[in-house]
Amino acid sequence: MSQRVVIPAPLRRFTAGTDLVEVDATTLNEVLDKLEAKYPGIRGGICESSGSLRRFINIYVDGEDVRFLNDLATPVKDGTEVAIVPAIAGGL
Repeated sequence: MSQRVVIPAPLRRFTAGTDLVEVDATTLNEVLDKLEAKYPGIRGGICESSGSLRRFINIYVDGEDVRFLNDLATPVKDGTEVAIVPAIAGGL
């Protein structure tokens, strides 16, 4: 099973600038484990030390927000696109 993971600019320092990574996994948690094995430190930019997603990081599996699915237990299948999207805040 191969999934494509879209790496946002703030996390590309871990991937030497690579913006798209392929991994083989069955759940989102396993995707993150594979990313961490390949790019040490990247998981810390995505998850809290408790293992939960950081508050201002959103992850979409085939366009669906994982917080409305099964969070890190969300299954992924062959060809799934995982997009890691940091929230952008602003205002006046």
